[in-house]
Formats: sequence, structure tokens, C-alpha cells
Amino acid sequence: MALLDIRNVSKNFGAIRALSEVSFALEPGEVVGLMGDNGAGKSTMVKLIAGNFPPSEGEIAVGGEVCHFHKPIEARGKGIEVVYQDLAIADNLTAAENVFLGREIKKGVWPFRVLDKQAMIERSAALFQELKSETRPRDLVKKMSGGQRQAVAIARTRLSQAKLVLMDEPTAAISVRQVAEVLELIRRLKSQGVTVMLISHRMPDVFAVSDRIIVLRRGAKVADKHTSETSPEEITGLITGAIRAA
Repeated sequence: MALLDIRNVSKNFGAIRALSEVSFALEPGEVVGLMGDNGAGKSTMVKLIAGNFPPSEGEIAVGGEVCHFHKPIEARGKGIEVVYQDLAIADNLTAAENVFLGREIKKGVWPFRVLDKQAMIERSAALFQELKSETRPRDLVKKMSGGQRQAVAIARTRLSQAKLVLMDEPTAAISVRQVAEVLELIRRLKSQGVTVMLISHRMPDVFAVSDRIIVLRRGAKVADKHTSETSPEEITGLITGAIRAA
């Protein structure tokens, strides 16, 4: 059974049709690249899956159950997490504080409950170890590299035992070494049975880690191919419209 099933989904914003009858499925533990030019519908698709708004037509099923998401907390309840391009982490806090932001562990009896900082540090350390990341729980985020920041954001998804992680341009604007770190984090998630949808413009990164590549153009799906059965040249043609469909 598919982890996520997108069935003939369309999304209209007034007279603008951002997505048109898109269908695809994501299986447990696979990495799928979602590619397309600006305005192709990638961001709209991510926001639909993440529960920012419902589709105009069609349906979304998680584990075979049709879901009607109207806000992100509903999607999160089904094991769907998003790592946005800006990461949504606080520079002035430590790695551990960011991992537990909004989900803090407390100890004591109400009304004398206080933060259990040691428990959060230990749990964060375990998550970073799972991800084989050198990120340290007590380090301030503002002093971290781009790869370490991604590790913090990904550790937060592991805290909630996410089944599906949507990663929006995770390798944009970071160094080659940090890109390698992020790609390794994606491989670690896959090895733990987590499904990853990688939204990226960076062709080498998508080909390096994805099992399949889905291409959107002008709101429609024009390809859904196993990575081993396509090439960067074909995907580029599909993105630009030089190749109509594959």
C-alpha cells in the first residue's frame, strides 16, 4: 500500500489553475525528486500535502485513508513533516532548543513545571547520532554551517516520527561539502524507512539520491520515471517543454 496517494488533484486560485489533475503515489522508504520550472506547481503541491489548504478537486490519501487537510497540524498528525527552504529555525537558540521548539519536555508538577533541558539535550544528541551528524545539541544555530542547520531541521521531523518528509530546496545556497552532508542525511532517512520528497532545481543532487523523479510543467504531471531509466538531459527537456511528456 502506498504511503501517500495523490489522486487527480487540481488546485484553483480564482481563475488561475495552479495544478491540473495530478496523480502519483509515494511508497514507504523511497526518495522521490519533484522537479519543474518556476510556476510549474511544485510549491502548490507541497502545500497541499502539508495541509496548508485543501485541493479544489481530487483527493489525498495517506496509508489508504482519504484525508481532508485544512491546516498543517492535521497533516503532521498523519506523519507528514516539511523542511522549508528557510528551515524555520531560530538562530539565537541552541540545536536542542530548536529541535524541541514548541514541543518542549517539562518536568515537575503543575503549576511548578519547568523545562527539562537535560532530557532535551540527551534526546537531541541521540537524534543527531541516528543521522550521523556532527551537530552538537548545545551549539548555537547562528554558528552552524548550512549542513548542520539542515540536520537540526531534520532532527525535528524525527522527533515526531515522521513517515514522510518534504524537503524544499535543501541544497540551495550552501557549499559543496555541506551539500554532501545534506544528501547523506537524506540517505539516512531512507535507510530508516522514511519517505522523502525532494523538491529541488539541482539536477545532480536529485539524481544522486532519488529513486524516482516526477516532473511538473504548467501545473500538470509530464513524467514519473525511475531515476535509473532517465537522464539529466531528458529531465531538462521535460522541465523546459522541449520534450512534451515521458
